[in-house]
Amino acid sequence: MATVPEEVSEYLRAVTARVRDVLGDQVVGVYTTGSLALGGYRPGRSDIDLMAVVDGSPDLDRRRQLVRQLDHQELNCPAAGLEFVIYPLTTVRQPTVTAGYLLNLNTGPALPPVASFDSGDGPAFWYPIDRAITYQSGDPLYGPPPADLFVALPFDDLLGVVIASVRAHSAPQEGDLLDNAVLNGCRALSFARDRRWYAKLDAAERILPVAGGFAPLVAASVVSFKSGRRQATTLDRKTVGAFLLDIVQRLQAHAATAGGGA
Repeated sequence: MATVPEEVSEYLRAVTARVRDVLGDQVVGVYTTGSLALGGYRPGRSDIDLMAVVDGSPDLDRRRQLVRQLDHQELNCPAAGLEFVIYPLTTVRQPTVTAGYLLNLNTGPALPPVASFDSGDGPAFWYPIDRAITYQSGDPLYGPPPADLFVALPFDDLLGVVIASVRAHSAPQEGDLLDNAVLNGCRALSFARDRRWYAKLDAAERILPVAGGFAPLVAASVVSFKSGRRQATTLDRKTVGAFLLDIVQRLQAHAATAGGGA
């Protein structure tokens, strides 16, 4: 894992300890995903993205207890927020693009609180993307290496999920993190081109030379992202939406050629 501030390392250890304390022997592993896994964590901007894998299905009371233990008011999150998901082994050992989780928790100073125990709640696309990132680059905070536990998702299936994720954000709303949406679009296209996940800023560098008329938007998004969350909503929403629709078209072109090359 890339170097992170000591307060983040301490928090990762505390989260892992609480997961193991509450769920006991059912815990198979705890893993990084997102920016932590891809070496793109930025203090003051990034979330802490983690997932746990369990054998079986911990009862609802214990999952609720874990929600209380990890709540920002109980365990102070040193980042914008914690995004934490529990998966059963049956999900990570199958090449599935379903959500397939037992708990989806968001908590922290800059995140709206979420605690879902039903994987049918909301869109499913972020979950297979996160599992794919963990399979490629995740670090075990506890348990075996992710490649020993997770199975790879077929590229074509995963590309379909990526297209759905970009399309879903192509009509940004007031208050959305617009730079994040642009950089997620860059990451999606770089995945289609290279069949590899990159941190958001790395993906932007790869896409900038082929961004055409959207190059100023990508460059502005990089500057905004580096400046923290306060500037993240100041880009032009219509231009961001147009960029994401352009990315969708490019991704569909890759899908039409069986995920072809650049």
